[in-house]
Amino acid sequence: MNTPQKPQLHKHSVMPSCLRLSLKSKWFEMTKAGIKTEDYREINHYWIKRLMTKKYNNIYQNEQEAIDGIIKHIDPNYLVKNHSKKFDCNVMTLGYPKSTDTERILKLEHKGIEIRTGNPEWGAEPNKLYFVIMHGAILA
Repeated sequence: MNTPQKPQLHKHSVMPSCLRLSLKSKWFEMTKAGIKTEDYREINHYWIKRLMTKKYNNIYQNEQEAIDGIIKHIDPNYLVKNHSKKFDCNVMTLGYPKSTDTERILKLEHKGIEIRTGNPEWGAEPNKLYFVIMHGAILA
């Protein structure tokens, strides 16, 4: 009896790198409707580790220096352009769904990361700098 074999990945195959972000209902529905085209994450140690390369993280001696390096840099977007991790897509989830719950999972094109203030109507505090994760089209 022949059993079907699993497809083999070539050792040089690269799986898409997706940034997974969980959202509250209001923000998930606005994103799904195409109204909210970006998400905001605090500039803190956790998000620096998730969004910036190891090279960037190794430059600084401690967490506060890494945060200050972004916030106080003359052009923080230069740092992001040269030291942020590369993602192929953004996977937005409503809470923490099971992988089979496709109604609560949204896969979007990744359009980059910037450091700037955000839209208060989309949850950002006025005059506060964030990692701004930008979304493109909904992917199948």
